[in-house]
Amino acid sequence: MHILLTRQLDDCYEMILKLKNLGHKVSHLPTLNVEKIKYEKINYSEYSGIIFTSANAIKFLDHSEISKNINCFCVGKITEKKARSLGFQNTISAEGNVSNLKEIILQNQDLINKKLLYVSGEMISVDLDQLLLKEGFNVKRVVNYRTSHNQKFDEKFIKDLKLNIPDIVYIYSQNSALSFLNFVKLIQSENLWMNTNLMCIGEKTSQILNEIKWKKIFLFNPGEEEFLLYKI
Repeated sequence: MHILLTRQLDDCYEMILKLKNLGHKVSHLPTLNVEKIKYEKINYSEYSGIIFTSANAIKFLDHSEISKNINCFCVGKITEKKARSLGFQNTISAEGNVSNLKEIILQNQDLINKKLLYVSGEMISVDLDQLLLKEGFNVKRVVNYRTSHNQKFDEKFIKDLKLNIPDIVYIYSQNSALSFLNFVKLIQSENLWMNTNLMCIGEKTSQILNEIKWKKIFLFNPGEEEFLLYKI
């Protein structure tokens, strides 16, 4: 099958290799540009836990001053894997769902009287810090990166893609869905995706792309990409 991945290369490089080794054709179109934001100096010793809802938040964090034994709450396996690659030991994964991540944190009532640090991007789909504050937790949010829509595309890539539309497209966020929708319109390919299966994280993400006609739409969590191939 022909599969299109839309994350940053360092976030999907292993997946590209895995899919190619399975015999699939893989195209790569990063829908978002990601850049670090300068943020305030943090006294990490004040915090008993740190929350990540994306691997990018970890990537752009100065983690050298953070105890690697701190409780580290991660939205999914990819984020947890990034945290563990940088030495964090006490990691908990919520399987790619912010609502599940909130419930996991709420179960740790011993942290309710301690300080938690939530590191995130500028744009988030759920105000996790505000939800936790309402539950009595002491949470501080720090924004350390921003995303923007990718608007520069290689003409040969576009030409080849339109001649060989993928069988599967993976979309990982609402912002990425908006960017991909803009791309589809930019290259005037709205009517070319009728035989393509759209894989989205969450229903809100898939709804953004509903104006395009797809073969089927599937919802998934990060880490399930390979498993979904067997459902088609």
